[in-house]
Amino acid sequence: MDPWLIWLIIALGLAIAEIFTLTAALGMLAVAGVVTAGTAAIGLPVPGQLVVFSVVSAAGVLLVRPWARRMMLQPRLEQFGVEALVGASGYVLREVNNHEGLVRLRGEDWTARPYDESLVIPAGRTVDVLQIDGSTAVVYPRE
Repeated sequence: MDPWLIWLIIALGLAIAEIFTLTAALGMLAVAGVVTAGTAAIGLPVPGQLVVFSVVSAAGVLLVRPWARRMMLQPRLEQFGVEALVGASGYVLREVNNHEGLVRLRGEDWTARPYDESLVIPAGRTVDVLQIDGSTAVVYPRE
């Protein structure tokens, strides 16, 4: 069997193991295996292949992995789901009072109630979302 094929099989095994561990280290070793397969295909002898694998592996694990981990552990600045609706503006479709109400937020219709129980917001007004309570938007009128 050709050495480059052996290196590709090793790289494939490491890539599959990376899928199950998600550590990024085995992925870097898989990349090193692919690079080494390329050097083996151009005719580099086995001791040279081992040196290439070692250097690329060390570079990947020591340089790329810490950077990748730092990127993965940074908190996300963008909000998703209902948290993204807080602060958004909406349009009142049906009068919002303490018992019922309907507003359109970013193209979706949401049940709503005012932040102040005594407040009544008529249909057609623009409101801002103060919070999302379950499936109900707590809103206040925009002045």
